[in-house]
Order: sequence, then C-alpha cells, then structure tokens
Amino acid sequence: MYLEEIVAAHRRAAAADDRRLGDLIRQSESLGAGRGFADRIRGEEHLSVVAEIKRRSPSKGDLNPGLDPRSLAASYAAGGAACLSVLTDGEFFGGSTDDLVAARAAVALPVLRKDFTVSAQDVLDARLMGADCVLLIAAVLDDEELRSFHALATDIGLDALVEVHDERELDRALAVGAGLVGVNQRDLRTFQVDQERAARLAGLIPASAIRVAESGVRNRVDALVLRSAGYDAVLVGESIVTSGSPEAAVRDLLVP
Repeated sequence: MYLEEIVAAHRRAAAADDRRLGDLIRQSESLGAGRGFADRIRGEEHLSVVAEIKRRSPSKGDLNPGLDPRSLAASYAAGGAACLSVLTDGEFFGGSTDDLVAARAAVALPVLRKDFTVSAQDVLDARLMGADCVLLIAAVLDDEELRSFHALATDIGLDALVEVHDERELDRALAVGAGLVGVNQRDLRTFQVDQERAARLAGLIPASAIRVAESGVRNRVDALVLRSAGYDAVLVGESIVTSGSPEAAVRDLLVP
C-alpha cells in the first residue's frame, strides 16, 4: 500500500514537469565535481555508516520532525559517519531540498538524495541540489528507466545507489552495471523489516561492487552481523535519528 501510493504521487508530479532536459543537463555541466560517495565508502577500513536525516516515516509517523539538519549532520560527522542520506520527499517523509542543502553545507561528507526517483528530471535535480549520489529503486522502475537513469547519473557525475529487495531485482541492478548496490531489508509495500534479507543476498553481490545494507539496523550487534556477511556500509535512519545522542549512536556502528 505504501509503495504504490508514494510512487503514484511522484509519477503524477513527474508527468506535470515540463522542464527541458537539455536545459537541466547544461546547468548540471556547470557544477564542480562531487564529493565521491562511493569512493568515500570504498576508502574506509571499517564498516561505513551512511547516516540519514529523516523527519518522519509513513509507517512510524513523526520521528524527529523539528530536527535541525545542520546540527544533526555535524553530529553524524563527529561520530564518524562516512556519508549522509537526506530525505527530500515532503508529502510522506517530511523532508525537503532545503534539508539536503543545509546538511551538505554543514559538513564535508558526500550526500545521497534519498527519494523516489521516477524521471530523468529527478536525477538531474539531485545533481542540481548538490547531492553526490542518487537513489534508484529497482522495485519502482522498469528495465529501461533503470538503465537510462543509471547512465544519466554517471554522465553528469553522480554516483547511483541501486536499491534491491530480492534476487530478481539484484540481477536487474547488475545488468545495468550497478557498482553501488543497496539491499533494503524493509518491504516497501508493507514497511515490515526482514532482518535476514541482507544476509541472504550478500553472497550474490559481486565483490567488485560496494554492498550497502539498508533499514533495520538497530544497534552494534546488527552492524556486526552485516559486516560479517560482507557489507561495506549500512544506511541507518530511525535508530540514530531518534537516539538521544546521534554522535554516539553512529560511533557505535563503526565495527571493524
């Protein structure tokens, strides 16, 4: 239910977007180099933490609606986060482009635009708002969209985190050349978490790809399990954004 409603809203917005792709591409070409999201994870000797700035969830409601993205980003960086993830969906997650811009300005970390990318304009917007990486969710994109959006991201200097939930989606991600693969343990249709999903899929992801486990990372024990399964990074939102000390919460996940 959640997935269909969210994606339908984003596709309606995309259908009403009449901006010319050529104009957006030219704007993106005038920007400087990004911060290297994938390179930052690849360079860490311990499990990397992609720390998320998230105000609310469709299933959980408000998590931290009054958060200050600048101070939260600074706390994450102080705790040793490798990268940031910032929700920019307003209707369902309470996020905004302003949250991403403010968080990125506060620290030197690379930033993922966490949103439901459904059009080429969405990919370009990620670059134009200052993101270093864009999220491509295999479950909401057909094969041609996944291929073309991944190619466009590469062309304009964005890393692309391709998110999968099962073996079929993983095959599709690898078919488009994804080198940054996220396994989401949360079922986007029910928002229930399967703690075993990432472990099951880890061995199917080539060693040449960066492996990111998403959702359901509650504590250091979970981080240790995912690290032993072969993951390079964890993307963590709810457990750290609701913690009393986000800096300490991030630091606790930095397992060797």
